[in-house]
Amino acid sequence: MTLEELTADVEDVYGDIDETFSADLDRETRTELAMLTAATGADPSELVRRGIHALFRSTVDTGDLDFQLRNGYDVTYDEYLMGMTYDEMTGGSQYPQRDDERRYQM
Repeated sequence: MTLEELTADVEDVYGDIDETFSADLDRETRTELAMLTAATGADPSELVRRGIHALFRSTVDTGDLDFQLRNGYDVTYDEYLMGMTYDEMTGGSQYPQRDDERRYQM
């Protein structure tokens, strides 16, 4: 898959989130959310929003997001943010591949 396919997938999911997002919470998650709500006085939906931010940041910081993106789309998160691959940035994709077997033939 490519950078363009990743961008299209992100845009598709982004458009569907408001219409389809609902979370079924198991007992443990419900208890933890109740504890956080009681302790902080924050709205439960705000805590879910913060939890998503924390999980995303952790996934980026540990390199797990890049690993998943490289496996599924052959790009990194930085490449996605810049809108081009490293090869495109460095001009590596504009030159033909070297043929090392024929390189030293005279």
